[in-house]
Amino acid sequence: MYNRKKPLEEIPQADAAIWECTSDTCKGWMRDNFAFDTVPTCPICASEMVSTTRMLPLLENSNSNLKTMSKGNRI
Repeated sequence: MYNRKKPLEEIPQADAAIWECTSDTCKGWMRDNFAFDTVPTCPICASEMVSTTRMLPLLENSNSNLKTMSKGNRI
């Protein structure tokens, strides 16, 4: 049978630095270059997070200074 779908391209993956939740009941994690704090807390359960690496698809973050930005607008 003929299939017209194009074959999917291989998405390049690399070791990425991430923050992982320390709670056993939580599966929360975030990429380091998308974190707002130098040592973030888990956005799901508010537990501490530890730095580790994981094989993930490559993503570019055009705003690389997230950790130095002010949080919110001052009135």
